[in-house]
Amino acid sequence: MFTRRTKIASSLALGLLSCLGMSNVSVAQTAAPAEPGPITANVSLTSDYRYRGISQSNLQPAIQGGFDYAHPSGFYIGNWNSSISWISDAASASGKSASAPIEMDFYAGYKYEWSKGFTADVGVLQYYYPTSGTTGFTTNPNTTELYAAQNFTFDAVTGYVKFSYAVTTLFGFSNSSGSNYTDLTVNYDTGVWGLTLNAHAGYQYIAGTASGSSVSNSSLYSYTDWKLGATKDFGSGLSLSLAYISTNAKNGAYINPQGKALGGDAVLATLTKTF
Repeated sequence: MFTRRTKIASSLALGLLSCLGMSNVSVAQTAAPAEPGPITANVSLTSDYRYRGISQSNLQPAIQGGFDYAHPSGFYIGNWNSSISWISDAASASGKSASAPIEMDFYAGYKYEWSKGFTADVGVLQYYYPTSGTTGFTTNPNTTELYAAQNFTFDAVTGYVKFSYAVTTLFGFSNSSGSNYTDLTVNYDTGVWGLTLNAHAGYQYIAGTASGSSVSNSSLYSYTDWKLGATKDFGSGLSLSLAYISTNAKNGAYINPQGKALGGDAVLATLTKTF
């Protein structure tokens, strides 16, 4: 994508209040929390919505949220949404006028734990951008990807390897069907103060050739992105993530109308509440 939840997110300052050492605590207060239900929801604030290392919100904050339903059999469906500006920004840069303030993601898949600590995950993801006005795009930015992932757990270390494949053109790039993204993410629970360390590396390959040119999309737009960060769990579904993120996206390939790199180095903050 040219400007693109968040993948980072966020913002802010938190305060954590706790009540400890109370002598008159009811049975209800001390009971173990109920098991999570099949439906979960989440909402986030982010200092910049970065997806695969590229800003989708023109280096500005974004609000995000979604829900998931997980069946005991392993099948799941979900929806996730974020405020964006990259489509209207691209339209403005080409002298057009378009309104596309939101990204809506719809996905469904199946997870199967084939061995203790190892869960396979396959599914389909639809990126949908409700748009009005004239974007100037020669290719529809709506995108469909198939994905396969292998999740793993080794004591305090968790993570996954994931491969996503575009069966349509990718985010408005012309002739880009067959583009793909490879993702390695690893997390380490320190066991201290609710802190988890996060690391990620990914490679975005853009297939095809640039519109009206013999130049390959790959040589112009493919890139590697990476992230190092930490997440603080405050309990009750509230967490704050801080991360350093960067890419090696070529100069001029991903820039906003003001000439700033959308895949440049950044420190991002994300505040998330899950229900």
